[in-house]
Amino acid sequence: MTVPYTLRVAEDTADREACFAVRKEVFVGEQGVSEDIEYDAYDAGALHVLAVRDDGAPLGTGRLLSGEDAAAKTGGDPRVGSLGRLAVTKEARGLGVGVALVGAIEDAARARGLTAVDLHAQTHALGFYERLGYVAYGEEFLDAGIDHRAMRKTL
Repeated sequence: MTVPYTLRVAEDTADREACFAVRKEVFVGEQGVSEDIEYDAYDAGALHVLAVRDDGAPLGTGRLLSGEDAAAKTGGDPRVGSLGRLAVTKEARGLGVGVALVGAIEDAARARGLTAVDLHAQTHALGFYERLGYVAYGEEFLDAGIDHRAMRKTL
């Protein structure tokens, strides 16, 4: 089954709210992450990408942090961005939305002159990111009560 959708940078309030709604559905609703930690100070300066079905329904989102905002998550290298908050609604899983979102975020990182992208992957998603060229490093750690590993891809 294919669902026609488009990707765009979330630049207006409605798009950002759609990004947050997807995150709330996936992280808060499905995974039990507290709303208090799902939304953070980084959201204001992040580049958010939104996948939208042709009828306007949001299907997925992800964000890119760069510069000072990314430094705490990437070991301080200003050439490394931080991909995060990647979420795809249940109905859109398996349709390539997540792969497309990662690609769009990597393109945005390249456009900003970044040479690599780091992320903190939930351990169940390691294979997804490995197929996209990310390599895990460091020890497993808990974030929001969920096991994660740091991963990096050179662009």
